[in-house]
Amino acid sequence: MNVKQKDNEFIAATYARFPLVISAGKGSVLTDENGKEYIDLGTGIAVNTFGVADNEWITAVNEQLNKIQHTSNLYYTKPAADLAEILCHRAGMKKVFFSNSGAEANECAIKTARKYAAEKKGTEYNTIITLINSFHGRTVTTLAATGQEVFHKDFLPLTEGFVYAKANDTEDLRQKVRDNKVAAIMFEPIQGEGGVIPLDKEFVAAIAEMAKELDILTIVDEVQTGNGRTGKLYGYMHYGITPDIVTTAKGLGGGLPIGATLLGEKVQNVLTTGSHGSTFGGNPVCCAGAINMMSRIDDELLSDVRKKSAYIINELSSAKGVKSVTGMGLMLGIETEKDVNEVIENCRKNGVLVIKAKNKVRLLPALNIPWKELQTAVEVLKKACEIGE
Repeated sequence: MNVKQKDNEFIAATYARFPLVISAGKGSVLTDENGKEYIDLGTGIAVNTFGVADNEWITAVNEQLNKIQHTSNLYYTKPAADLAEILCHRAGMKKVFFSNSGAEANECAIKTARKYAAEKKGTEYNTIITLINSFHGRTVTTLAATGQEVFHKDFLPLTEGFVYAKANDTEDLRQKVRDNKVAAIMFEPIQGEGGVIPLDKEFVAAIAEMAKELDILTIVDEVQTGNGRTGKLYGYMHYGITPDIVTTAKGLGGGLPIGATLLGEKVQNVLTTGSHGSTFGGNPVCCAGAINMMSRIDDELLSDVRKKSAYIINELSSAKGVKSVTGMGLMLGIETEKDVNEVIENCRKNGVLVIKAKNKVRLLPALNIPWKELQTAVEVLKKACEIGE
């Protein structure tokens, strides 16, 4: 059997895979099993922050692999402690809980919020308000947090205690807050799976104001928007707020599985011995990779991300067949006149890999994608969007 046949035979059929076997890559160029090269504008869904087979990252990971690959959280390790310090200092947080994925980071945030509210205001204050069109993960609880019924229907009953407000509708949010005993408001700065739609600054300011007034926690889901993706270290930094809890994953590890729940001043001591845990959380190899990522996401890189973003938006906003461009930094959604799947297929045939979100082409290139490769890819995408192509 070839790779595709073997996959179909032995792997659960939960993914609609592209008909492509990726075998290798370097930087922003991937190579399939037949040797054809593709410029990658998806980065494993915002994971490969500095592209594929990045030399600095490989060195950092290998150095740790040659020391110890795993200890469990029964012992201290330097990589976990160092990474936690970096995250706290750069995000303005106080403590970190490490896990393995964005969904787990969000689970930890939800548990923390409910424990805080129960201890501070009473166990009846357990509602988490999230937004319609949001996406927070695929566990039973993070599915419940996700404000999209399409993800719910096959897995009912889901975890109780979630209420969905309309994104960018302050009055609807106020009503939901009035009608429920609320522990926290949880939101993505940009709704990624929901179509790459940024929240309005006025709406986020209203969330922060309500939360402060009523002692409701704010949880910002930065699983996809974090780690430089939007042109700032974290997406919430565009809005001038300081959340109580921040969740991150994806690009943090540069390709290795790691999630982190960053706890602010209010909640820094909520989780106590035995109240939460993870066998692989804070794995030293994953943390070593993440330390390398964080050391390189600096002001110069973020400035370059913003420049590349402006270039893409300028080129595509005026392109034939493009209805709109949404998003921030190198997390962009392209609404096209043609069917999105046709555009994606056309790009792939011409050596560019893009993915989708709802009815949009989604762009998530490496933060350090070379200008030449970016410009080539944008030209391919522009041509793919044209009617008649």
